[in-house]
Amino acid sequence: MNTTSSSPLAAPATGAELLLWVAVPYVCLAVFVAGHVWRYRQDQFGWTSRTSQLLEHRWLRWGGPLFHLGAFMVIAGHVVGLAVPASWTGAVGIDEHLYHTGAVWAGSVAGVAMVAGLGMLCARRLLSRRIRLGTDRSDKVLFPLLTLTVLLGISATAAHNVFGGGYDYRGTVSVWFRGLFVLAPRPEAIADAPLLFRLHALSACLLFAAWPFTRLVHVWSAPVGYLVRPYLVYRRRGTAAPALPARPAGTRPRAVGGTGGRRS
Repeated sequence: MNTTSSSPLAAPATGAELLLWVAVPYVCLAVFVAGHVWRYRQDQFGWTSRTSQLLEHRWLRWGGPLFHLGAFMVIAGHVVGLAVPASWTGAVGIDEHLYHTGAVWAGSVAGVAMVAGLGMLCARRLLSRRIRLGTDRSDKVLFPLLTLTVLLGISATAAHNVFGGGYDYRGTVSVWFRGLFVLAPRPEAIADAPLLFRLHALSACLLFAAWPFTRLVHVWSAPVGYLVRPYLVYRRRGTAAPALPARPAGTRPRAVGGTGGRRS
């Protein structure tokens, strides 16, 4: 694949670039962290996925696994593509052509699964009246924002790395992303990236800012403990105890000790 890469510009960033690629990401990151702390302290009972399986399960049976499987693959691909420098993958024998070929194919499969699953989840929420009535304000923000972020990411990959000439985002977008976490922001690195990549990055920042106020918080409460908890021991119920003989009407039960219930 013939990938093109834009080297980060040496010229200083403009005010708009500082706002979009430094201020906005840091504000969203601060809201992400502080929002989770606030949500955990103020709304622990709401720290759930708010499942609606009891209301409708046919669409959920297929949409839920597809979406989560695709999401796990997409997250793993983003971690490798954004957090791991190209020199590291090259050191283990993975050149740019091999990396981008694998990323495009695996990313396409993950994207299709995620879009299909998300489409089913959105459809059941729109078509089922009972689920639609249970949709709160956070869901009305989350689902459009999540859909926008996913579609922008797939569109960027398809337009530039599937049907286009190829674009090496690890030389631009990844440099900007890693710079944020080492407190050395490089806004000029992403400023000249294709528009779809920039829109995808901005929508992802907004998604992270909205994260702590939506049902997405349930990802931090995965039941990992179930994998290592002790087995539950079930004992077979024994035979029923024999019934006590019936007492004659009007008699009182004898007290323990054989006193017949009389006070000494």
